[in-house]
Amino acid sequence: MQGFTDDMQLFRSSKNVSTNHNQDGGVRDCLIEPHFRRSLESERQRCERSGNSLLLALVCLNDQLARELAYSQIAIALRATDAIGWYEQSKVLGLILTDLRNSEEKDPRPSIERRLQAALGHALKTEQLQSLTISFHIFPQSGPQANSSCAVFYSRGGNSRASQIAKRCVDIVGSAAALIVLSPLLALIALAVKLSSRGSAWHRQTRMGQGGKTFTMLKFRTMLENCDPTIHQEYMAKLIAGKDVSCVHGERSAIYKLVDDPRMTGLGRILRRSSLDELPQLFNILKGEMSLVGPRPPLPYECELYCTWHWRRVMEVKPGLTGLWQVNGRSQTTFDEMVRLDLQYIQKWSLWLDLKILLETPLAVLSGDGAY
Repeated sequence: MQGFTDDMQLFRSSKNVSTNHNQDGGVRDCLIEPHFRRSLESERQRCERSGNSLLLALVCLNDQLARELAYSQIAIALRATDAIGWYEQSKVLGLILTDLRNSEEKDPRPSIERRLQAALGHALKTEQLQSLTISFHIFPQSGPQANSSCAVFYSRGGNSRASQIAKRCVDIVGSAAALIVLSPLLALIALAVKLSSRGSAWHRQTRMGQGGKTFTMLKFRTMLENCDPTIHQEYMAKLIAGKDVSCVHGERSAIYKLVDDPRMTGLGRILRRSSLDELPQLFNILKGEMSLVGPRPPLPYECELYCTWHWRRVMEVKPGLTGLWQVNGRSQTTFDEMVRLDLQYIQKWSLWLDLKILLETPLAVLSGDGAY
């Protein structure tokens, strides 16, 4: 594990790192939180490429002395290729166990828990053991399990607390101001939707938010009431799998979006084309469920079809009303290209980038490129 070897050599000289001897005779470092999380991210990305499995064990003890004793014993019991450090500095110990691909056990967690309990039994008192909690998380997971269990493997964008606060302030001010200014337009659209077809003016839909948590997203209704979602589910299955779902409209390039949807109303086509159906999501932004800028929030059944590397677009940042994908082709890009744009946004995020995307969004909407 070259990545861990480099980290070990780098951090041995740090005053913020404790050391102990493991069963292989080497020196075991207890990585401080930023370094441990960097190693965890590196190993997660390696698993995304190789298809191997990764196990993260989190050990939580209320007593500081007990945590130090726990580290001392666990460090001795681990393999040389494993890593130990603070998942939450001085609160929660983290253990990274790599390369589980060749394990003869279907689920390695019970045997690892027995090893940890045996090691801790030598160092801790009975009352300390009773306050001990150990949780295990395997990467990768798929389907609904990935929503909760795999969230611990992601860095939530890697931005500082100050940057997150600044982004949230921009979201609150921007969404509140937009709702005030656009309130007459919102009321007019709601009335038009209500009068043009049977059903509510609003469409409430469950979407995936940051960390895999679900929320109810608001839109203006653009389809007939009580539509069957099968058409969209089949389309998304083909799109995510990389099958050819493109179509050509006149002189336009290939469009990777469901067009000529028979479920859509006449007014709904206009709202979709102009993106006005998305305006109610300003309420989601004000509530903190979304951001002005970020990846578009997927539907739960879409996430069940994701490849492992796709999950990062959901886990690390809040979904957005607009984003890098919306101002770079929208539906004229394939699904994988869209995900890469989202990952590019996560990696290069700054307030200036958000402002640039916000300024480019009106032109993208007016041009109508990729909007169907």
